[in-house]
Amino acid sequence: MPEQPADRELVAWFETLGSADVPRVGGKNASLGEMMRGLAASGVRVPDGFATTTDAFRAYVEANGIGGRLGNLMAALRDGRADLRDTGEAARRLFLEGEFPPAVAEEIRQAYRELSRRSGVLEASVAVRSSATAEDLPDASFAGQQETFLNVRGESALLDACRRCYASLFTDRAIAYRQAKGFDRRTIALSVGVQRMVRSDIGAAGVMFSIDTETGFPRVAVISAAWGLGETVVQGTVDPDKYMVFKPALADTRLAPIIEKTLGGKEHKLVYAGGGSARTATVPTTRKERQAFVLSDDDILQLARWAVAVEAHYGRPMDMEWARDGETGELSMVQARPETVQSRRGAGILKTYRLKGRGKVLLTGSAIGEAIATGTACVLRTAGDIERFRDGAVLVAEMTDPDWVPVMKRAAGIVTDHGGPTSHAAIVSRELGVPAVVGTGRATSALKDGDAVTLSCAEGEQGRVLEGALPFESEDVDLSSIPPTRTAMMVNMASPGAALRWWRLPARGVGLARLEFIIGNVVRAHPMALLRPEQVADAAARREIETLTRGYASPAAYFVETLARGIGKLAAPFHPHPVIVRLSDFKTNEYAGLLGGAAFEPKEENPMIGWRGASRYYDPRYQPGFALECQALVRVRKHLGFGNVVVMVPFCRTPDEADRVLAVMAENGLRRGEDGLQVYMMCEVPSNVILAAEFARRFDGFSIGSNDLTQLVLGVDRDSADLARLFDERNEAVMRFIADAIARAHAAGIKIGICGQAPSNHPEFAAFLVDQGIDSISLNPDSFVTATREVARTEAAATGRARAQDMVAAP
Repeated sequence: MPEQPADRELVAWFETLGSADVPRVGGKNASLGEMMRGLAASGVRVPDGFATTTDAFRAYVEANGIGGRLGNLMAALRDGRADLRDTGEAARRLFLEGEFPPAVAEEIRQAYRELSRRSGVLEASVAVRSSATAEDLPDASFAGQQETFLNVRGESALLDACRRCYASLFTDRAIAYRQAKGFDRRTIALSVGVQRMVRSDIGAAGVMFSIDTETGFPRVAVISAAWGLGETVVQGTVDPDKYMVFKPALADTRLAPIIEKTLGGKEHKLVYAGGGSARTATVPTTRKERQAFVLSDDDILQLARWAVAVEAHYGRPMDMEWARDGETGELSMVQARPETVQSRRGAGILKTYRLKGRGKVLLTGSAIGEAIATGTACVLRTAGDIERFRDGAVLVAEMTDPDWVPVMKRAAGIVTDHGGPTSHAAIVSRELGVPAVVGTGRATSALKDGDAVTLSCAEGEQGRVLEGALPFESEDVDLSSIPPTRTAMMVNMASPGAALRWWRLPARGVGLARLEFIIGNVVRAHPMALLRPEQVADAAARREIETLTRGYASPAAYFVETLARGIGKLAAPFHPHPVIVRLSDFKTNEYAGLLGGAAFEPKEENPMIGWRGASRYYDPRYQPGFALECQALVRVRKHLGFGNVVVMVPFCRTPDEADRVLAVMAENGLRRGEDGLQVYMMCEVPSNVILAAEFARRFDGFSIGSNDLTQLVLGVDRDSADLARLFDERNEAVMRFIADAIARAHAAGIKIGICGQAPSNHPEFAAFLVDQGIDSISLNPDSFVTATREVARTEAAATGRARAQDMVAAP
């Protein structure tokens, strides 16, 4: 075998590399060197290591006479004289049967000895990763296309792993991917990264993005975490914990802006193998591990700060992998590459999907993409079954790895049993633009071949698989075409899981953030049941409450922290614009429906005008529960950093009641005017309008609740089907009350808005509000564009009329 010319560099240490070295060591290794050199001052830790260069790869190819034979194989594939499977197998055999040139082998051995010396051991345990020259670039992720080998120990094992990395350049999936991307195999070479293993096998690992991978919202970091080695998260074989951090607030070290903490199933973990030829083994997690969050708040915040530093250094959103050493507790960054999907989407176009029919919900999981798709299910157990796949079907699998990519491209949608938002299935689905619902837990058993299904990923973070092929519609909105308005156009929000998808709207804040959805669907338990569980007679409810609150300091802490994070997620998309959070306004029958709620709620004949809103907050029967709401809001403003949150009191019947509520709020840390806190009132009871001047001395603003105001002005139960024909905000009596409320608020020097659908449902009602000089209109996000255009037309017409009058009046 010929000797390698001495003038070629065969091995390079990470600390000598940077972004400009992609042609020498590939995107992955160049990025590790860039982080090591450029981000050490920011505290980012990168485990030590070295890379074999592309010169070493070419020397291997030359020494083993691979080039010509490989060219013939690829030509046969290209001309249709050979199939992908046979071509890939033959190409890999060329590499696996080759030998390293002595000079190359010796350089690798010497570098490994030095790495072992630096690590303070005789034979370091290393991760051996492929790094192709066309990989991890801003426009091509090559997610998982080449191999990774973990817990490699010893010189012979290392050389074998390097040889296998070379061969992985020609896996079937990698060949197909390069063909799809238009890469010429002759221009691509492989470097191998050899990196000291972080003992995450007895610690934890995961993936992190500096952008929300579903919506493209750029101001959050999203972290997935599982016990053991990180391959389980990357491959999607485990359902990881998920954390989300609001990046702008990280600059203030006093804050902890974690706006989501979701506990994953984490049923197994990948660890070092105890013996035999296998280097790693999958083992079940303990019950304690499954029930605990992988990361502490401090770890979450440190990783998020690293995400900010890495993103700022590279000047683009990034996809990263991290690990935590189980011996030292130290966090390390082990990979960083450009995020290649959301960062390339234009911010000026908002595409929305809407279901037009209803169907039985068969499965739920994490929504990937924001689209809707229909098709017939094709259930495949292994990648070996992909020849059965039918183009345009919905792929149903336990999980996917890179072997599935050729068939994923042909699918209308994808459903998996396992995996989270950062799994292989999720990453590739996003890149291909194919909607997916991942981590359903039982898709392969619940769905059968040929079942007609609809995948809906257009309603927030939770994706749904529905029975039947349901009709749907989509719309492309050019956001640059939305006209500016004098009236502040705002949005109504309820679901934290759906909030981020609307960040592109040019809204001037949230005019109504409803707590009821968070309490009812995320917290799920009655606050008094969390404070006094001994009073809950229902044993099943007590057990469910115990499960929900496990891992928190107390059930009350569960309520406060969960509610606070939900509010934070509603507040994030439009920060720093105001976010007006209405205090809980459940009726007694709705409160009773919460876990443990029946023990604390009276039965009322007419809950709509019963013990609701402000009247509950100072009542001894509920005041301790209301205190938890107040604590959550204090946490949102002072701990998470959302000082833009405004608190709004609903259904406040008298000025005396307002005083009592404000006093209870102040006792619990929400004192009007302190730290810039503004407190608004829902203007929805006739007394609010008649005594507007009295209420205006107690509040900073009003928001008209047209539904309750219409109900009470007309004496019509808004839930009555028999009286629905009489319920109309455009009734003259209701419009007089609204006009009076606007005039009185302005006379008192405070702002007034409206939060309801009437302005979008009835253009003439929007025109009426604008003519009355309302300060803001808040609508559901899907009505925002239409209503804003109508308001702009009304304002333009009013301006035109005023100019005409001025011209007539001029001498």
